[in-house]
Amino acid sequence: MYLPLVNIQIIEGRSEEQINTLIKNVTDSVIESLDAPRENVRVIITEVPKTHWSIGGTSAKDLGR
Repeated sequence: MYLPLVNIQIIEGRSEEQINTLIKNVTDSVIESLDAPRENVRVIITEVPKTHWSIGGTSAKDLGR
């Protein structure tokens, strides 16, 4: 038996509702794409602080993101 694991990194600032929606949608997509049992799907979301997320060498915080 396999356990699909999806690891997502996003910049901080999303609501708990948005995170929960993302988890549900990704889980549903994995189930549909891989025919995986729901109970086997794992989703890990890591929120990265804006000061640790760089776009073109400048932090997202400094860019006002």
